[in-house]
Amino acid sequence: MLDLTNNSHTRLQESLARLESKSKELLSAVEQTHKERLALEDKIEDAQNRIQNILNKLPTPSDTGQLDLLAFPSEGPQ
Repeated sequence: MLDLTNNSHTRLQESLARLESKSKELLSAVEQTHKERLALEDKIEDAQNRIQNILNKLPTPSDTGQLDLLAFPSEGPQ
């Protein structure tokens, strides 16, 4: 009977060790995913800022001079 108890205790310790190892792996994976997400959010924010800068440089509808230049081909020497 004592042998069964020791065997059960050993199996339980081994199971707990495996669970601890797996939980550490999961925590590490979650931390890595969090870091990657933060990096992606920074890249997205940077891209949005670059796009906004480009949009700010485009002519507005009230800027008819630039819009006319864009709409009609210029007439060169003939």
